[in-house]
Amino acid sequence: MKAVIWIGGSQKDLRNLPKAVRQEVGFAIHMAQVGAKAIHATPMLGFNATVLEMVTNHHGNTFRAVYTVKLANAVYVLHVFQKKSKKGVATPKPDMDIIRQRLREALTDHKEHIEIKKEQLNE
Repeated sequence: MKAVIWIGGSQKDLRNLPKAVRQEVGFAIHMAQVGAKAIHATPMLGFNATVLEMVTNHHGNTFRAVYTVKLANAVYVLHVFQKKSKKGVATPKPDMDIIRQRLREALTDHKEHIEIKKEQLNE
């Protein structure tokens, strides 16, 4: 089973959402950990299928969890938020900026872990 690595405030943000939403997001992340895909998880536009987005609705509100499974042995949770914009289904620019920045952080973190493992193997 893959490890879950929370980037930025994504874990704190998830904890602040309604229980039903937390359960759905938790299930989607668990599915990713075991190599499966939750039914509500879809590739996020603009990321060449490297980032998945899980969308759920609760009491008329839309919530999203964004994560990547493309890095070996880990699910990196990039952003969890409530979509507040009423203009279409597009993800608001500030949220897209957060996702891009946190994906860069995840890639850096992953690269550092690989380097550490290489060093350990060479010892």
